[in-house]
Amino acid sequence: MKIGILSDTHGLLRPEVFSHLKGVEHILHAGDVGDAEILVALEVVAPVTAVWGNTDGFPIRHRLNESEELELGGITIALTHGHTLGSLTPSRLAERFPDADMVVYGHTHRPREDRVEDQLILNPGSCGPRRFDLPVSMATVEIDSSGISVSFQTLL
Repeated sequence: MKIGILSDTHGLLRPEVFSHLKGVEHILHAGDVGDAEILVALEVVAPVTAVWGNTDGFPIRHRLNESEELELGGITIALTHGHTLGSLTPSRLAERFPDADMVVYGHTHRPREDRVEDQLILNPGSCGPRRFDLPVSMATVEIDSSGISVSFQTLL
């Protein structure tokens, strides 16, 4: 199963995101969506599971939960923006979601892949407006019988 993972669009859905979403069966958005129309556009590609982030207003918060747990491709995934956890560390995220095989988060705008024991802790980075000198990025995940493989895509 192939999953597209985005975060921190902040109201900007770059056209090049769609080329990286080709062939995905599900899309995860880890918050700071910015505009509900972004979710509508992504839903044309594949089903979307999203959470709200600290900059999302009432229309997004009314539609989405603060965190989600779901099963895709035979693994349990926890999805959060992460802003309520204080200092975001892989071990803190693993503690918060102990039953998840993979924890996806946003907020920091930094693409990152970590392992805490058997858990994959993944931040796709930000694919919205550029922040400081951080890359504009997203990720895709392939889940198969050999496990979970992550690929980061830099958009700019």
